[in-house]
Amino acid sequence: MSSTRGTRSRVASGGETDVQLPTDTVFQTLGNRRRRYTLHYLRTQDRPVPIRELSEQLSAWELGKERNTVLPKERKRLYTALHQTHLPKMDRLGIVEYDRNGGVVSLTDHIDQFDVYLDVVPRNDLPWSQFYLALGTVLTTLVTVAALGIAPFTALGGFGYALAVAGLFTLVAAYHALRDRRLLLGSTDVPPDALGPQTDDSSYPATEN
Repeated sequence: MSSTRGTRSRVASGGETDVQLPTDTVFQTLGNRRRRYTLHYLRTQDRPVPIRELSEQLSAWELGKERNTVLPKERKRLYTALHQTHLPKMDRLGIVEYDRNGGVVSLTDHIDQFDVYLDVVPRNDLPWSQFYLALGTVLTTLVTVAALGIAPFTALGGFGYALAVAGLFTLVAAYHALRDRRLLLGSTDVPPDALGPQTDDSSYPATEN
């Protein structure tokens, strides 16, 4: 029995729950869009999910269409990929429990370890680290100019600038926190990185294998 399965057995039996998955395992899982979608849907359901239902929902997200409009051949393509590749792999890694005979899949307690890795930067968006750097630079410049007594920047006063800077950073941080909550797997109806129609796996990056 592998160490991963041993860890999963201890968690399931009420033993050790603080054993961490290897970082490589987490990134290997999140590096594939279908596996991310699988974790997202399982978290929203919080129950064992039939693979037929899972494949239908993933097809809808990949194709950018409603779930009830997914064609049987489209669902079958996802079903085959999940059944033969993704679910067995995630089961071996100890992330899900895949019952082949029952045709259902459920999460293990290790799912909570994935939250810290999900700071998703949407396409054409500025990373928050760069945004805070730019904001800090602008505010520092304004305060410096005011301290030098250059009009009209002296009108606000030292206390006014301190209050404005504190208020602005508080508002930005609150928005950042709210936005990050929406980017966690399972926190919304649709995955954070649902990109619309995608019908050919060959167009995925190499990490999608």
